[in-house]
Amino acid sequence: MLTIDRGTVARYARLIRANDSECNSAGSIQTQPNPPTGSDVQNQPNPPAGWEVQNRPNPPTGYELGDPGNSGPANQCEPYREIIIKSLDQGLSRQRIWQDLRYEHEADVSYDSVKRFVRSLGKSRPLPFRRMECAPGEEAQVDFGTGAWVVTPKDQPLPIGVKTGRRKTYVFRIVLSHSRKAYSEAVYHQTTENFIRCLENAFIHFGGAPKTLVIDNLKAAVTKADWYDPELNPKIQSFATHYGTVILPTKPRTPRHKGKVERGIDYVQNNALKGKKFASLAEQNLYLLRWEKGVADTRIHGTTRRQVKKCFEENEREALNPLPVGRFPSFRESKRKVGRDGYVEVDKAYYSVPPEYVGRSVWARWDSHTVRIFNHRLEQLEYHVKHEPGQFSEKPRNILEEKRSGVEQGAVKLLIKARTIGPHAGSWAESMIEQRGVEGVRVLLGLLSLSKKHSGDSIEQACETALSHGAYRLRTIRQLIKRKGDQQEKFEFIDEHPIIRPVSDYSQLVHTAFTQEQYT
Repeated sequence: MLTIDRGTVARYARLIRANDSECNSAGSIQTQPNPPTGSDVQNQPNPPAGWEVQNRPNPPTGYELGDPGNSGPANQCEPYREIIIKSLDQGLSRQRIWQDLRYEHEADVSYDSVKRFVRSLGKSRPLPFRRMECAPGEEAQVDFGTGAWVVTPKDQPLPIGVKTGRRKTYVFRIVLSHSRKAYSEAVYHQTTENFIRCLENAFIHFGGAPKTLVIDNLKAAVTKADWYDPELNPKIQSFATHYGTVILPTKPRTPRHKGKVERGIDYVQNNALKGKKFASLAEQNLYLLRWEKGVADTRIHGTTRRQVKKCFEENEREALNPLPVGRFPSFRESKRKVGRDGYVEVDKAYYSVPPEYVGRSVWARWDSHTVRIFNHRLEQLEYHVKHEPGQFSEKPRNILEEKRSGVEQGAVKLLIKARTIGPHAGSWAESMIEQRGVEGVRVLLGLLSLSKKHSGDSIEQACETALSHGAYRLRTIRQLIKRKGDQQEKFEFIDEHPIIRPVSDYSQLVHTAFTQEQYT
């Protein structure tokens, strides 16, 4: 067995194919009259082309490479390449192409050969990407990259909570898709607050906001990545509404959807920040701002072939959406679950929400003065003034009537209800409140509860009697009602009634009966 490398055989096979004089019409390899032995060929400086293939134990017949990088035999469909490519352009299936080759061209090829050949064509002919260019002011692309290190000098104290003097940073970058005008800013963390602040600073730097923002699926902005219906952080949605823009996350793991900013991140990392370090984050941001104005804005862009600054000022600045009067309100936000008591906790204080949201999740937004509660559709449910830790903020409309006690209604409303029983009951209730004060509110509730078991007249008579004696205990009213109920009711007999015969009729009837008995 010859110790010949497979790559060597492939290399000489390519030479054989390139040399038409050494190949016959069928593509088989022509042999030399007296081929040298293996040892002689190895010692020659330039061994004859095709020798190693000829001296294999079983040299392949018709050995031909359809692909320079492929060391195997040529596919049976190679002679019909043009026919197959034309059929694929017409949208024919592999089964149909195989049938046409067999019956129309009398090709002795198998269906598996057609499938392999079509697959090889697909690998060698990938579909090109489509370039997307935007009108002025239509789109901006946003992404984060790795920034330069911030190294605190040894003679300066470290910030509170920082354990090391060498801190990693992230560089935020936004690129306007039409002019390639950009803005960069370094941050320590990719939080929602930092993301919003960087976007807002970029809009002010541009003098306007683009109509759409293409962002990556970073956790600071996207709570659930989905190409068809992504879920954005509610605070990010409010920010976009404030500036009149729309945020469109890219397809997960598809960086080419924001290729302009991908190249922009590489540009700022390799051109501006590579090999640099700064003493503070503010120093790095000041350097980035100067670099954007002095280097990035003055360059001739490789794709547009125009100066970035000139293209922005002439075409895109006026096309941006105008900025609102004020900045986006600064507030904190978090999801909260409503407890069984109907409250949510914010900064260790408690705020009531509508009772139908008990056990459900809501969004709380707060600043140093106010607390606002929203549902999942960002509809405001409640508004509170911010309280100190440990305090409760309750809105009366958030209390169900079933859970509202009579005491909470106050003495005024209870006295109004007592007057509906009768004038004596109302007078007794007013005098009782004057005599007993706050504790009389619960007595009023007891007086009103008597109307569920007794008639208004019995309560009215008991109140009249108790008022005449100056008795202002509920027990006295109950006893008077009970005594009146124990007395037997007396009925007065009446002499005449339309349906009752008079007594004279009965005496005449008796007299007539006795007279008839005497004569019989």
